[in-house]
Amino acid sequence: MTKMMTKVILVRHGITAWNDERRYQGQVDIPLSEAGVRQAQQVALRLAKERVGVIYASDLGRAAHTAQIIAEQHQLPVTLLPSLREINFGQWEGKTFAELRQCYAKEVQDFFCMPADIVIPEGESFRQVKERASAAILDVVSKHAGETIIAVSHGGTIRAILCAVLDLDLNKLWSIKQENTAVSILEFYDQKAFIALLNDTHHLML
Repeated sequence: MTKMMTKVILVRHGITAWNDERRYQGQVDIPLSEAGVRQAQQVALRLAKERVGVIYASDLGRAAHTAQIIAEQHQLPVTLLPSLREINFGQWEGKTFAELRQCYAKEVQDFFCMPADIVIPEGESFRQVKERASAAILDVVSKHAGETIIAVSHGGTIRAILCAVLDLDLNKLWSIKQENTAVSILEFYDQKAFIALLNDTHHLML
């Protein structure tokens, strides 16, 4: 007997001014830039032919706005899930990578070498992100078995989800690229997940 497949299309939000400036956004609610809106429109057209059942998104504006643009193609509402938010960067939020290297040199080095359990001052660890975000995805898959689901989230969060569902070492998280509006597809058979597509941005080239 063939097992039922549930497709989860993970989409990173469109670009923001802070992305361009290489500032750590975390849970600061930075909106899409004009370029980010165009990217969202491009990924929306790319996904327009998918037979989508439900659309979920992080409740941060850049993800919610991207999801809303996608949802217009399907005439579906967007359900916001705070558990799909980006990692809380705490004291690092709003700072550039160069600024962090000056003020938090060792912490930054540790964060990129072994990110799983490094807790950013006043923030959270990627293990915490993995637990909340992967639980949300598995819950969505359980509720919408056999459907195609779009989930719009953030670069760090999507990386953590991919590590979780594939049982990858979370310290390998930075080895997974996630560009703005990149599409990654997971296919679930019961609770077993397979990657069908990773970090695809061909829609931005059209």
